[in-house]
Amino acid sequence: ATPAGGEVVISKVYGGGGTPGATVTPDFIELYNRSGNTVNVTGWSVQYASSSGTSWQVTGLSGSLAPGQYYLIQQAQGSGGTTPLPTPDAIGTIAMSGTSGKVALVSNSTALSGSCPLGSPVADFVGYGSSANCFEGSGPTGTLSNTTAALRNGSGATDTDDNANDFTVGTPDPRNSSFGFDFAPFVTSTTPGNGAINVANSANIIITFNEPVDVAGSWFTIVCSSSGGHTAVAGGRPTHLKLQPDRELV
Repeated sequence: ATPAGGEVVISKVYGGGGTPGATVTPDFIELYNRSGNTVNVTGWSVQYASSSGTSWQVTGLSGSLAPGQYYLIQQAQGSGGTTPLPTPDAIGTIAMSGTSGKVALVSNSTALSGSCPLGSPVADFVGYGSSANCFEGSGPTGTLSNTTAALRNGSGATDTDDNANDFTVGTPDPRNSSFGFDFAPFVTSTTPGNGAINVANSANIIITFNEPVDVAGSWFTIVCSSSGGHTAVAGGRPTHLKLQPDRELV
């Protein structure tokens, strides 16, 4: 059976986190949106079972994936390793096998049942390692180790519904939702705040951004109902910019 969906797929699976010889400290599952549509995964889950198991452990997901965006789910962390994950987009506690197991991407958060639950609501399925008894297509991926992960080919975009052909065993190298994306900075707060009262007419304006910014040219406009347009001297730090208006704001 071919799982429903295919827009968002499981792009990496790693179960050797924190074990002897491992570099990466936790296990992880990585997703990739290979479509041209933004996909909301709120209410979805990733689920894990052992290579021949019928009991599925669930980690809930939230948020949306833009086209070409990755999504990183941290799982159980071992005592070894030296390199933490980049900031994960979701966190679970599942201790995955470092060699062979089964991972499903499910469009709800209800635990699956049975040893091979292919078909709806499973959006993607990966049987990894030679002992996995359920997989897409002709066979599971190659067997993993403490230092290797199952990597979907094409940087996560290849999906022929055949785990054996779609995945290569290689270095874990996890990617989160910020990988390859340079999101525009945004304003997190202003002083005075929106709707503030009893503010002095001569007060400066402080604008706080989520990250350091470089500003140039006419990047702001000040207009008051009585005094009209204003210019201002800009200063402050890269994340906290201060505007000193040319005259009182009325």
